[in-house]
Amino acid sequence: MKFAVDLHIHTALSPCGDNDMTPNNIVNMALLKGLDLIAVTDHNSCANVEAVMDAGRNKGLMVIPGIEVQSKEEVHLICLFKKIEQALEFGELIYSSLSDIPNNEELFGSQLIMDAMDNITGKLKKLLLTSSTYSVNEIFELSNKFGGMCIPAHVDRPGYSIISNLGFIPPNIKVDAVEISKNSKLEAVIEKMPFIKCYNHIISSDAHYLWDISEREYFIEMEYISASRLFEALQASTK
Repeated sequence: MKFAVDLHIHTALSPCGDNDMTPNNIVNMALLKGLDLIAVTDHNSCANVEAVMDAGRNKGLMVIPGIEVQSKEEVHLICLFKKIEQALEFGELIYSSLSDIPNNEELFGSQLIMDAMDNITGKLKKLLLTSSTYSVNEIFELSNKFGGMCIPAHVDRPGYSIISNLGFIPPNIKVDAVEISKNSKLEAVIEKMPFIKCYNHIISSDAHYLWDISEREYFIEMEYISASRLFEALQASTK
């Protein structure tokens, strides 16, 4: 079966995310748009993942725990996990590695922690829009250690992508899939970067606002919907 997915969505925890990106607003919008599965991928933190998962569970939407890590080379990587415990432990390592630069709400926006009822329970103090001390290679190794999958984010963009910042995908890391921005045409990306054909790909919204969440247009084939089946589908060889 084919399931409609959006595996790159930010909550109000990300300072660049709208404050309306609450757990229930995200889940309700995803359902309105006909999605079957989403992933929460805030910048350098998993603090809101469990709340969105709980909200999704209450409404019948599958939510995968995730995080968008910024490596020390300023490469954005989507890390997805099968279990919330894995994501939270990994997220703590990433957040701990960030510089102690305080967030400036007036300049960057709020970093709101919420519960499954959309109540604000706190704020993260460190600015999340900075680089971790981990390299691309180390993030791949760490995510694998915690049972996760690491996906280079928006490889077609001119900034914060593995291609724009490194110029290539390191051959010594196991990349199962890459992400392409939803505003790009897959054929044009492949024509510009033919090596992309060697990898599975996902097309995600990178939503920071509710209206940016994908429609029912990007699908992944799975026997049934689950985190394990998603991983299997994305790890299937294309060679």
